[in-house]
Amino acid sequence: MALPDILFYLFAFLTLLFGALAVANPFSRNPVTSAMFLVLTICAMAGLFVLLNAFFLAAVQILVYAGAVMVLFLFVIMLLDLKEEQRRKINLFGIVTGTGAVLGLGFLLTRTIWGGDLNQAANPRVIGDTKALGLELFTKGQFLLPFEIVSVLLLVAMVGVILLSKKELK
Repeated sequence: MALPDILFYLFAFLTLLFGALAVANPFSRNPVTSAMFLVLTICAMAGLFVLLNAFFLAAVQILVYAGAVMVLFLFVIMLLDLKEEQRRKINLFGIVTGTGAVLGLGFLLTRTIWGGDLNQAANPRVIGDTKALGLELFTKGQFLLPFEIVSVLLLVAMVGVILLSKKELK
């Protein structure tokens, strides 16, 4: 086995392990510990991006997701300060909607994989080149709408955090 193959299996294993530990953490019931496992998952995924020669995406993965978004997550976790009795209560509505969301995403993923055209070659000039990546994202218009949707989603999350941090709504 070559070194890139070994590194791929290592990073893939670490991504799956830390992702599973972020969801079902046997070490602690503290949500901050799960958030730290999520940071480790993101760093292992950045290692996979490095193996794909997508250095810009690896750097963005660490800076934006492991840095900024995780700070936002930790702020919300610490702001809510759930009591232990509230954590252990199982919400039937949450279980039903969560299961429905997972099944829906699984269906979309399966349909996308089976309906995708694997014979279509990717544009090789985009790999690892930030200028080509920027042109692909913003000039062709193909990825402009998803990019704007993500920005609106982050704006809504910020407004939600601000509203939750207020002690009393007037």
